[in-house]
Amino acid sequence: MRPMTMERADAEGGDGFDLDVAISTLASNSSDSRLMLKLLIRQLSEVLGDRIAVEHAGGRFRKSDEIKTGQITLGDDTLRADVEGATVRCSVGHASGGIRIRSEQVGMDAWLTRLLTILHNEASHSEQTRLALENIVIGESS
Repeated sequence: MRPMTMERADAEGGDGFDLDVAISTLASNSSDSRLMLKLLIRQLSEVLGDRIAVEHAGGRFRKSDEIKTGQITLGDDTLRADVEGATVRCSVGHASGGIRIRSEQVGMDAWLTRLLTILHNEASHSEQTRLALENIVIGESS
């Protein structure tokens, strides 16, 4: 069953974005957290611009397309994912007045939930972010 697009849901009276569907879609597309992170960062890079920072694996002279660290800054929140071997360690930091006041380690599901919640809020006033969320949920259209 294909998830409902935002346009169809809006026409039917809902806000069209189901966070649980988005997380389930991401999780079902890849049981490999490293691959899921890589694809997610690729999808969001154009939309988020300088709010996303990626460090690739490899040495000084040999870069890889594998991600070592991904950091996304949205408002006062910083979401960071560090790839360590076969695992991905995620954290969410919160700042106030430019000063980090807390940071907590979270699981990948909690990290994705936080990321998609923030993006969903931003999508209410950004067509580009809304389209990126649709691509995450229903896949890129060719």
